[in-house]
Amino acid sequence: MSAIYKFELKNYFHSVIGQLVMSAMLLFIGIYYVFINLMYGYSSMTHSLRSVSFIFVIVIPILTMRSFSEDRKNKTDQMLLTSPVSITSIVMGKYLAMLSVFGLVCLISCIFPILLKQLGSTQMLSSYSMLLAFFLFGAASIAIGMFLSSLTENQIVACVGTIGVMLVLQLMDSISTLIPSTASGSFFVLMILVPAAAMVIFHMTENIVISGGTVLSGWGILTILYFVKQSVFENLLPGFLNYLSLSAHLDNFYNDIFDIPAIVFYLSVIFVFLFLTVQTIDKRRWGH
Repeated sequence: MSAIYKFELKNYFHSVIGQLVMSAMLLFIGIYYVFINLMYGYSSMTHSLRSVSFIFVIVIPILTMRSFSEDRKNKTDQMLLTSPVSITSIVMGKYLAMLSVFGLVCLISCIFPILLKQLGSTQMLSSYSMLLAFFLFGAASIAIGMFLSSLTENQIVACVGTIGVMLVLQLMDSISTLIPSTASGSFFVLMILVPAAAMVIFHMTENIVISGGTVLSGWGILTILYFVKQSVFENLLPGFLNYLSLSAHLDNFYNDIFDIPAIVFYLSVIFVFLFLTVQTIDKRRWGH
């Protein structure tokens, strides 16, 4: 894993992608820092970091688009897939390299609260708590982008797809307001989502029995639950979609609340998408 990590990290720092991502993020963080903290006198970095989080929709896809798609296009993935290195080590090596590029931006940003303190009082704990959440937000976004890159050999498709997914996940709290909050509305939407989930499972396993079983069991459980305890579905889907919003989990940190469930959420997203990436690559290895 260390060899893959060093190789990938070297590529990022010797290519325009790594320099572009770091420069863009530091530029936007610096602009918001100057305007919000220095000019308007806010004593915490929470406002600056919350405002700049929108840039993830652009920089994360650029950072992750080549992680696996480039190897597939150049056929260099076959050397990795036939090597004795485990799939988990390959995925983790690439992921940690991208995380290091993003982490360096966060590390440099740790200087800003210290500089702010030299000019007067500042909320150090609040600022660094927000920096932690900001880092985890980015780490979760990178895991999602890397998974999408593993699905295609076209970097542009991977980039555009990640932009779309990131945009939806950032706006999920707004989208949730458009979803019917009634029990019947949530029930019917969930019934539609079950086959969609089964299609993802079929893509991962290519097992029609497991996929079909997922649909039948999912529909059965939802139907029984709906008729036994209909109140469970009241406002269920809007609340769930709101929970899935990546940016919404920054709000408590923005309001000076150290939100442990938000940290657990980001870590869970990282784990799930790293696992999905491993499964996707592992399926291709056995295909060889």
